[in-house]
Amino acid sequence: MLPSELIQELATLTAENRKGAEALFAAEVALAEAEHELDTIEQKAFIKAQGTVADRTALSKLEAADARLQRDLRRAEFNRVKVKIKQIETALMALATQAKLIQQEVKL
Repeated sequence: MLPSELIQELATLTAENRKGAEALFAAEVALAEAEHELDTIEQKAFIKAQGTVADRTALSKLEAADARLQRDLRRAEFNRVKVKIKQIETALMALATQAKLIQQEVKL
């Protein structure tokens, strides 16, 4: 890899990493909102349900199933963003190592 290509790749990954921080925040907010929605639906369903505590719990979980799915999907998105950021950081470290090796070769 040429030094100019290395510099370009470092700049690209750095910009992507900056976007990752914003994406992580957005995913975190979406997850928090989904958890809030799930809790609200589940608690309201529990309050209006009839029967034993076990019955009311089961009915409230059943009524909140769609909200639970949405929460789980938001959690998956959040985790995916975290993994992507980690991959970018790993690639940045590898490129930095390559840059140091090229620098050492040029000095020789």
